[in-house]
Amino acid sequence: MRIALLAHEKFPDSAKTAVGVLRYGDHEVVAVVDRENAGRRVSDFLDDVPDAPIVGSMSDVPDPVDRLVIGIAPIGGGFDESWRPDVRNAIERGCDVVSGLHYFLADDDEFASLAAEHGAELHDVRKPDPDLSVADGVADEVNAEVVLTVGTDCSVGKMTATLELVQAAEDAGYDAAFVPTGQTGIMIAGWGNPIDRVISDFTAGAVEEMILEVGDDHDVVFVEGQGSIVHPAYSAVTCGILHGSMADRLVLCHEAGRETVHGYDQVLPDLDEYVSLYESLAAPVHDTEIVAGMLNTQHVEGDDAAREAVESFADELDVPATDPIRFGADEVVDFVV
Repeated sequence: MRIALLAHEKFPDSAKTAVGVLRYGDHEVVAVVDRENAGRRVSDFLDDVPDAPIVGSMSDVPDPVDRLVIGIAPIGGGFDESWRPDVRNAIERGCDVVSGLHYFLADDDEFASLAAEHGAELHDVRKPDPDLSVADGVADEVNAEVVLTVGTDCSVGKMTATLELVQAAEDAGYDAAFVPTGQTGIMIAGWGNPIDRVISDFTAGAVEEMILEVGDDHDVVFVEGQGSIVHPAYSAVTCGILHGSMADRLVLCHEAGRETVHGYDQVLPDLDEYVSLYESLAAPVHDTEIVAGMLNTQHVEGDDAAREAVESFADELDVPATDPIRFGADEVVDFVV
């Protein structure tokens, strides 16, 4: 399938869905739509993903193209009206449109009418299953070890760390599965529950349901974490995943240089405080511990400086750590599984 990624004025740093699909998706990306960087190429920004041209609008994307994926995950998940011409153009060309927004394209009268007229499909991956229910507290009964990535903040690389751990575990001979809990992970894996859209009472149950679905068929399941336990907006989602997964082990993810909560002026706690917070919050439901760290060093220049940052991170946590993109996850996977 040939796809285009919409990432207006956000590529690559604030278009994590677009970057995730580029790095881990199995579709051919024919173009990234970003009016700010039109005329450049993906390889001008990222050297570890398939290359593609960057164009200014959907009308500049060459045929054939089968699908437009909205590659931006803004705070609040709203739809930017400046994207409407690109979505309209895609639908009129018969392209399906995939969105991870809280704004559902299928509920937009114009888009729904155009899709019906041109034979296009609108996929709102953040629309949860209506049959979800509360957790039974049985995720710990599956045969697989359950590993959950948790974060010091939102947007620090939990999905990336989870997928890299899956790959490293498979390379090491383990039968590993990925449990997606967010829109980008669902787009990549083709299944999952969008936990931040689920009714609060059902968040733990939605995670448990996924673990029960795959947990007896694999050696280890890696659950994609969301948000952070200290984030004023997203802590409820974080707690729901922590309790619903009943994880055996936790991997703490952090971005080097991040000092304040994303979108707020709140200063992040010291790293050792996160260890206490996550382990003590999980304990009443299921004992667990942080066994490794994943440090996002994308804003650290040079591998030597990045390695020093990783070593400092590991020392503060007193567990093995790595940057899974720069240095791979192989060196920590045996401590995790």
